[in-house]
Amino acid sequence: MASRLPETVRVKLSSEDAGSVSISPVVLRDMPLRELVELMLDFCGKDVQRIGELLSRGALVSGATRYRWEGWEADPEGLEALLATFPDPDPRLPFAPERCEHVLLAGPGLRADVPRSALAKKRLLSRRSFWDVLVDVAGEAGLQYAGYCYREHADRFRLEISPAGLARLQDSAGLTRYSALEAEIRKGSVREAEFFVRREA
Repeated sequence: MASRLPETVRVKLSSEDAGSVSISPVVLRDMPLRELVELMLDFCGKDVQRIGELLSRGALVSGATRYRWEGWEADPEGLEALLATFPDPDPRLPFAPERCEHVLLAGPGLRADVPRSALAKKRLLSRRSFWDVLVDVAGEAGLQYAGYCYREHADRFRLEISPAGLARLQDSAGLTRYSALEAEIRKGSVREAEFFVRREA
């Protein structure tokens, strides 16, 4: 029988280290239901049935953490009302680089999640930063809206980097403050960029 939604859930948190046996202690936490459900949204979207199944199952792995709780059958109407309070993806939103928190640079053998603040730092005597060049490349190529990330509280914009764009990034690789990233850019490893942009309040 479905029950009303609780405000908090007693959750056991433990490490989920891939390929190894975790010896980290299990932590008990009274977790707001909204926070627990938010962890599920990037996997399930606002699907009442799937969220309900996860709550009933009493287990979820998100990132490097396993969450366990005593499962129960949640009231679908209550769940629907709760899900309505979360943001929806909005493909109409323009890309706002000034609100970008970080960018994921990816390609063959590369997956680098870099804060915008780090890419925006200018080297001594440099008039521009690597971030300036990356935003220019994004503006010229056009970005694809890739959805809303509930875990990050941000909209995602994806850039497929063209050969011309890659050449510009390679020419500007020396503007970065990370020698390892600079080397990957010069090798041509950066083929995609995903920008995480927080919404205006």
